[in-house]
Order: sequence, then C-alpha cells, then structure tokens
Amino acid sequence: MLLKTALLLVLVAQVLMLDNGLLRTPPMGWLAWERFRCNTNCDEDPKNCISEWLFMEMADRLVQDGWRDLGYVYLNIDDCWIGGRDASGRLVPDAKRFPHGVAFLADYAHSLGLKLGIYEDMGKLTCMGYPGTTLDKVVQDAQTFAEWKVDMLKLDGCYSTPEERAEGYPKMAAALNATGRPIAFSCSWPAYEGGLPPAVNYSLLAEICNLWRNYDDIQDSWDSVLSILDWFMQHQDILQPVAGPGHWNDPDMLLIGNFGLSLEQAQAQMALWTILAAPLFMSTDLRTMSVQNMNILQNPLIIKINQDPLGIQGRRIRKEKSYIEVFMRPLSNEASALVFFSRRTDMPYRYQSSLAQLNFNRSMTYEAEDVYSGDVISGLRDETNFTVIINPSGVVMWYLYPIKNLEMSQQ
Repeated sequence: MLLKTALLLVLVAQVLMLDNGLLRTPPMGWLAWERFRCNTNCDEDPKNCISEWLFMEMADRLVQDGWRDLGYVYLNIDDCWIGGRDASGRLVPDAKRFPHGVAFLADYAHSLGLKLGIYEDMGKLTCMGYPGTTLDKVVQDAQTFAEWKVDMLKLDGCYSTPEERAEGYPKMAAALNATGRPIAFSCSWPAYEGGLPPAVNYSLLAEICNLWRNYDDIQDSWDSVLSILDWFMQHQDILQPVAGPGHWNDPDMLLIGNFGLSLEQAQAQMALWTILAAPLFMSTDLRTMSVQNMNILQNPLIIKINQDPLGIQGRRIRKEKSYIEVFMRPLSNEASALVFFSRRTDMPYRYQSSLAQLNFNRSMTYEAEDVYSGDVISGLRDETNFTVIINPSGVVMWYLYPIKNLEMSQQ
C-alpha cells in the first residue's frame, strides 16, 4: 500500500510539473500595466487605452526600434482586456476594444517575430473586476489560450482564498502542459501568501511556474523601487537559491521611460534588476521613449549579463556605513557582475575597495568594463586598490572577467 501511495505521488508530481523547457534565461519584453493601467476610455483617449491598436503599435515599435533583436520579444497584455464569457463559458475579449480578437493579435505578434502574453486571475474576478478563472474554468481557459496561440500567461490572485490558490495554480500548470502548446507561466501566487516560507513552497513553485511575483506591485517612484529592493535583500538567503533557468523571481516591471525616476535612478533600477536575474519587462510608452532611456534599456552588455546562461541570481555582499552597497552576480566563464550602489542623496561619493575586500581571493588578473561608460580598467588583482565615483541614487556597474592570456604568459 505504501509503495502504491508513493508511486501515485510521483505520478501526480509529474503531471503538475510545468515541463515546458521555456525561459532558460529571464524573459524580456513589454507589459502594459504600469504605464497604461486599466485605461478603457477609447472614445476620449484612443491612443492610450487598452486595445488591440495599442498592442499593435507597441509591437511595431518593438521591431522598428531594435528591441526585438536585443531579446525584448514578449508583448504582454495585462488586466482589463476581457469582455466576458460566451454561452459556452469561453473567455471573450472586449468586442469594442479588441474587435479582431486575441488570436488575431497573437498572429500579428508572431508575424513580427514576437510572442504574445495574456493576463488572467486565479479567482472569481481579476484585480480590476473582470471575469476571473475559477477552479472549474481552469482547463477551459488554458485550452482557449492555447487555441489563441498565446505564449505566456500571467495568472494573478485577487478575489481568491489561499485554498483556491493552492489548488488552482498547480492545476493551471497541468492544464497548460496538457494543451501541448509551450506557454510560459507567470504566477502571482507567492505575493498573495507573503512571499516567504512556510506559507510559500519555493520547491513546488519552481516545478510549476516559470516566474513568480513575490512582493508588492511596483509604482512609478524611486521609493517603490527601493522598497522592493529592500525586501529582496532582507530575504536574499531564501530567494537567491530558488531562482535559475526556467524559474525566476520577479521583482516586477521596469519603470525606465516613465515619470518617477531620474536618469541615475533609471540606470540603478536596470543594473539592480540585472543583478537579481530579473525578467526585463518594460512598461512605458515606446512611442515617446527618450534616447537616454533607450540607451539604458538597450545597453548590450547589461542585456548580456541579464541573459547569462548560468542563470544565477546575484546577492548584496556589502552594506557600508557610508550608504554604499555592493552587489555581485556570478557569470559564466569565471566572470562576474558588480554593482556599486549609492543610497546617498548629497553628492557623488568616492568609494574605495579592492577585489580581496569583495571576496575575490583567486590568483587571477582581471579587467573590468564599466557597463554604462564603456571604460575599461585593466590589471586588477585581488590586492589592487580601486576607487569608483558613484552619484547619489546611482550606480557604477562593472563586468569583471579574468584575463586568460595574461595569466598564461606569466606562468
């Protein structure tokens, strides 16, 4: 009897696992929510309302402005697209704002080399009051999304109980698997349970979700960015080990290009999110993006670091009395990413350190490339003292790598 029970549990676990092979590196793309929220007033604000025209325009921009070729391939719908359910219980989009349907949008995205993401909620209603996915609708909704050729599902958790979420999220993972279509699964489940064990089982999450929201929604302010960063750092011993290829912590969207961040703060969010191996979902108006903000988001070296195939989430390794913090992320080929971050608000700060103080004790010689300025510092050994000048609320970010040829010539 015990053997039969054990075999049954193994079979159940295999069914629930989201074995889709997707998101081996953090996903990149564009998401509607932070910038456009639930603006459904297409009569008075046709260019900025949640509609198929908005998503088609953003798809065009993703291609024409070079985003797609850098890896920003997901075009993600958020809340407020749903018109209701038809006579058979199937979800239907709002007929006025999405007159051609979601399958049309998916085809449009695919024709441009993009992927389409969609939003639903594991509950009676979505967070903005549209029809949700109740437990009896999970399989039907998964099949609908697959028939529409959707590539990612973000499943929120408003208007549900802990018990419904505990049953519904694994059930949706299994239902998505059963469609046969590869659909990346973004779960908001842990954010509704406080984000931490024992209420959150990260081992289970890693088996059923490709990424998950752990904490509060981001708002268009520096205070919001700092609150999320602080929570992630406070709990980094729990959160850092559970991220990896195919299953990522999601600290929420990038604010760069909106209204709440200075240039220094925009560079800081991009650098810190990259250290966290976070999904890079822009949520801004790509039609009005400034060159400065575009340069931050399209920085090829920072994208390379974010997309590193090892998929190791970084950590904060120093928190100084001077309000300087240092973060490190291990990368492939014995490289690392270092971020020197200033929480100061007075003036640029000269931070002095060495690789030995940052726990680099290997007998190697390194080069460091400044991700934003492009400057290269050569001949760094563990005992070499260096100084970085960090602006208030800003960062200096290094791509640090060993110099192989120099090492060999000295042997």
